[in-house]
Amino acid sequence: MVGTRRPTGAALHAAFKLSYELASRGVPIVSGLARGVDRAAHEGALRAGGTTVAVMGSGIDSIYPRENRKLAEQILTEGGALLSEYPPGAPALKFHFPQRNRIVSGLARSVVVVQAPVKSGALITAEFALEEGRDVFVHRDCLDGSEGAGTAALADDG
Repeated sequence: MVGTRRPTGAALHAAFKLSYELASRGVPIVSGLARGVDRAAHEGALRAGGTTVAVMGSGIDSIYPRENRKLAEQILTEGGALLSEYPPGAPALKFHFPQRNRIVSGLARSVVVVQAPVKSGALITAEFALEEGRDVFVHRDCLDGSEGAGTAALADDG
């Protein structure tokens, strides 16, 4: 979710497909509007005609990353929401993203980690979710390699 590492094609496909299937059954999708898995999750929900909520690590008027501006507009146009605890004009700063992940987990009934390196925002979200008593799931298709090492460790922890 956060950082410079890019998810694999398998992770993008898994996030899109899972979000599509859940959204088509009326389950709202909450994610972080980041590149990669977050974007794929929002797109899957939208493609299914479902609802998606994007929690931002910047002010509501400062879409980050910039390439997700059209996606943010589509989320709003199709009845979803953009949320931020930061005031308008607040930039996307590194320390905002763990706090954003706290909100993502707080809004969700459960959290699915699709793919996470050992140090990743997805694992921060999972940690918050566990502290809040939420169910945490890992996607079985993305446990391999360094990009899935955190996901595999989370699965091994039960």
